[in-house]
Amino acid sequence: MKKYLLPLGGLLLAVAAIWWFMQPAETEDAAVLLAPVRQGEFLMNVIATGELQAKRSEKITGPSGMRTNQIYQTSITDLVPEGTMVEEGDYVATLDKTELDTKIKEILNEMDKINTKLEAAKIDTAIEMRGLRDQVINMDFGMREKRLEVEQSAYEAPMVIQRAEIELERSQRDLDQLKTKYALSQEKAETQINEILADLRSQQIKLTRLQDLAKEFVVKAPKDGMVIYARNWDGKVKAGSQLRAWDPVVAELPDLSEMISKTYVNEVDISRVRKGQEVKMKVDAFPDNEYSGAVLQVANIGEQLRNYDSKVFEVIIKLNQNDSILRPAMTTSNEIITDVLEDKLFIPLEALYKDSITFVYKQENGRPVKQEVITSWTNENEVVIAQGLAAGDQVYLTAPANYDELELQPLAEGIRIKTESDLLTEKEERREIANQKEASLVAEEPVETGGGSDGGFMIMF
Repeated sequence: MKKYLLPLGGLLLAVAAIWWFMQPAETEDAAVLLAPVRQGEFLMNVIATGELQAKRSEKITGPSGMRTNQIYQTSITDLVPEGTMVEEGDYVATLDKTELDTKIKEILNEMDKINTKLEAAKIDTAIEMRGLRDQVINMDFGMREKRLEVEQSAYEAPMVIQRAEIELERSQRDLDQLKTKYALSQEKAETQINEILADLRSQQIKLTRLQDLAKEFVVKAPKDGMVIYARNWDGKVKAGSQLRAWDPVVAELPDLSEMISKTYVNEVDISRVRKGQEVKMKVDAFPDNEYSGAVLQVANIGEQLRNYDSKVFEVIIKLNQNDSILRPAMTTSNEIITDVLEDKLFIPLEALYKDSITFVYKQENGRPVKQEVITSWTNENEVVIAQGLAAGDQVYLTAPANYDELELQPLAEGIRIKTESDLLTEKEERREIANQKEASLVAEEPVETGGGSDGGFMIMF
């Protein structure tokens, strides 16, 4: 009998062990679901990703005379790699000269036509003038004959003499008319040739201008520095990009002694961002480094950009430090401190619940209680509690198992009204303080960010 009981006992022990380990753990994890109500300094912030740029930069531009020569765009056929260190006069880029070469060929063809026309005009003029000169010479000989006839008729009858004199006068008049025609023809020929020469000079000026422009299609650095690609509405300017006559910027030579971060803030948060606010900044390339900065400019016109669901406003942040490892186009994480509230109670946002009222689940005597609260300010992770909790209270980060059985612990109506009134007053006071602080700031020079932003800047004094 014992030999059967022993295996059976072992089987029961195994089943009991399995049942024990499969029970839901009322583990120490329960403590993880609770968070204390903290009291102290509360930072209100706006988080925005940005990109480093130099505050000042020298633009490397293509030819400035393209529009004058009716060339409205071209493409970049070659461009040195971004980050290349160049000295003044060094090669930077080559632009496509196809349209320019076509215009030069057209002008050369036009000049050939004008030269042909000029030679033809010279030949025609020479032939015409030679014919007129021959006529003048022949008529001059005829005049001599008429004079001789008049002299020989001196002893003839008066009628014969009169006829000879009339013939002489007629010949003289014809000769004078022919000489006048010769002079006018010569003047006309000179005018025609001068017009052709003027056309030729005009084409020569255009040709010289285009030939000078062609030299600018090889872009050189205006000074020493690091080449950073320019930006337009289509992104970075690179080999193959179109260069337009009204904005012929190929690249930039940034002044790395002063850096800014160009970022965009959504339309929901932009009202909280003001010039002069402190900024904590990190650079993705150097995550262990933290930099301080301040809001320098805030756009007053929103814009719709790619990869954004709503309109955004451009914000320029100035770095307070100069670090040689920082380079343009590095990605930054910017925490804009919009306000600092002293001596506030706050809890994690996960602990807050809303339906028709705002409430939390707090622990009281080891058990959950559904407590109404009044909130005020929030940041990315936490919310300020104006009424309903005390410092050190424990709140649940997830709803307790019996949450639907808990009755709400409401705030007294008088307390609710007074708290909401006090909050309204405090917000107005803080807004006024922010306005005064902003008005006291000295305006700084506007920052040229390039790239294609259409948002205007709100420079606050």
